[in-house]
Amino acid sequence: MGLSTTPSKFLHMDEYQKEQYDALLMAKEHLANISAPERQKLNNALTDYLLFRDKVNTFLADHFSQICTQKCYQSKLSACCSREGIITFFADVVTNILVSEKNEIEALLKVLQQPNNGFKCIYLGEQGCMWRVKPIVCEMFLCDQAIKAVFDEKPQAREEWKSLEQERKLFTWPDKPVLFDKLESIFIDAGYNSPLMYMHNSPGLLRVKKIAQKTNLPQRPRSSQR
Repeated sequence: MGLSTTPSKFLHMDEYQKEQYDALLMAKEHLANISAPERQKLNNALTDYLLFRDKVNTFLADHFSQICTQKCYQSKLSACCSREGIITFFADVVTNILVSEKNEIEALLKVLQQPNNGFKCIYLGEQGCMWRVKPIVCEMFLCDQAIKAVFDEKPQAREEWKSLEQERKLFTWPDKPVLFDKLESIFIDAGYNSPLMYMHNSPGLLRVKKIAQKTNLPQRPRSSQR
């Protein structure tokens, strides 16, 4: 019998980890090989999105940090950070690499090569999430218990959160050109492909694009009636 050609680093990785690893590696390698002006252009494209993420971080720190620490890290009641339950967009990966230090990226690659026998997300370390800029789905997930505990006491916070959810769509909802779609397109044009490219693979998001294209088609002028 011939020897297995599967690299040893993949032996302990399940399909979820492998998808994450491949996306992270291809984004890391491509960004390392583009020119400085190209990388700066990508960084500039992130400016508004990172400002939005700062607003979300501030809101969560002000209203949810105490209750979420208790629910997720002490009582372990919440579904937040559940094992392989995190949807990561390819644009999340690109964004995080662009703002992270080399050692932070290597730490993510390393942890993905280890077996995950627990019930929590593989990226959840002793100090919390290992990502510098978390996947947007993780950042904006609030469990029902946390929502009730905070928003019942602070109705104004509920309205502020609704506003942030709407602002999120400016970057992630492809009914018009949005950042997440653009970042995927850049890598697709460079010859890369990943299951995490949901903007180009998800039937639901492709349907959103199709409907938007039909809606935004220029109307033919009606012929004049005599």
